[in-house]
Amino acid sequence: MANGILAAILSFFIPGLGQAYAGDIKKGIIFFIVLIVLILIGTMIFRSWVISLINILFSLYAAYDAYQMTQ
Repeated sequence: MANGILAAILSFFIPGLGQAYAGDIKKGIIFFIVLIVLILIGTMIFRSWVISLINILFSLYAAYDAYQMTQ
């Protein structure tokens, strides 16, 4: 069984990694793709603090989701 705290930490720093660690590779790939899209949008279009805030919120959600998957 996967450790919830470790899954949350992994997913906070690299969204999708915690989901993959918890056993759902497909969900992990989807989360990682969303992260890449957010980064691309942030660097190419907006370049503002709004995208940074969205990235942080997404990382927090990914960490929460990874933790819940292990419970």
